[in-house]
Amino acid sequence: MIDMKQIKENVSSKIKTYQNQEDAEFPVKETRQTIRNKLSEESSAAIGASIRIKGDVTGDENLIIQGEVEGTILVQGHNVTISKTGKVKANIEARQIIVEGQLEGDLNGDEKVIICETGNVYGNIIAPRVKLEDGALFKGSIEMEPQTHKATSVKPAINTVKASESSDLKTA
Repeated sequence: MIDMKQIKENVSSKIKTYQNQEDAEFPVKETRQTIRNKLSEESSAAIGASIRIKGDVTGDENLIIQGEVEGTILVQGHNVTISKTGKVKANIEARQIIVEGQLEGDLNGDEKVIICETGNVYGNIIAPRVKLEDGALFKGSIEMEPQTHKATSVKPAINTVKASESSDLKTA
């Protein structure tokens, strides 16, 4: 005869072993909410939805923008998040930049730049890692180069013509 209790215990222990192996082998991918939770654990400043700022914004903590900012934003070593209600016309320098709202300006992220599905960016991006989610609107250029190579890299000349080839040729 088959002992059902023993079969259940055996199957149950194999499932638990499999689940523990799966958790160890495949780390959980961070969702946007877990990233926000981590960011909120650090000190953060918020620009509320009804606030409008014209000028330079600097600081030594994370910045969440829900209102309007026009000027420059410099929070090196920290994160900038433009929420869905945020409207920004500024160049931004930060460790990590997340855009869920509207941005017109250049982004310089030391670690990464994320443009979410609700994000609308018109400007250039310089960051070692860039993520454009489905539905994100972006117009500009992206330069992805590790920080250590930025200062030493030399960009090759593009669209150059030797003068000896023909006097009718022009540089594009």
